[in-house]
Amino acid sequence: MTVPITVYAEMTPNPSTMKFVVNKNILGVGESAQFNSKPETKGFSPLAEELFNLPFVDGVFFASNFVTITKTDNLSWDFITMELREFIRNWLSEGKEVLTAMPDEKNSIQKENKPKKTYAPSEYDGAICQLLDEFVRPAVENDGGAIDFLGYEDGIVTVILKGACAGCPSSTATLKGGIESLLKTHLPEVKEVIAENEVY
Repeated sequence: MTVPITVYAEMTPNPSTMKFVVNKNILGVGESAQFNSKPETKGFSPLAEELFNLPFVDGVFFASNFVTITKTDNLSWDFITMELREFIRNWLSEGKEVLTAMPDEKNSIQKENKPKKTYAPSEYDGAICQLLDEFVRPAVENDGGAIDFLGYEDGIVTVILKGACAGCPSSTATLKGGIESLLKTHLPEVKEVIAENEVY
């Protein structure tokens, strides 16, 4: 018996993104995939590739049970939310594939011709990841985004923000006010938290 797919749209703190929540998991727990352009979707996500054919789609992000879509500035959500919701619902109802392969994040970051910084493992990595998983990840996913730990070096924790969190006006406040104070409270060694896209 096939379970009817329901999709509902939810506003996020980022006015350019909308979160489309599905009543089933489309990715494994803790997995996420971000696509910022149609060429990035080739060989990885048939659904994202089709979404980029819509003229107002500027970014697609998948996590456990939701799709976050970033739109272009020329159209209001009022005009496109229903169309996107139905598109996603029909795609999933027909059993079409969301992801055929997991994109390698390092590749998509390197495509922007930025040198990729590598981090040596530190004794604090486990504790930082545990704090992020327990306190930060659920809230960030609730807002249609994701956060991944990249590394710790000289008191600085570097994370990457994805989905609705990337480019969100309030993400800096969340990063500094929320995440940084949380980590400093539990780990006095942490002096600062920065997002990957601020590193360069």
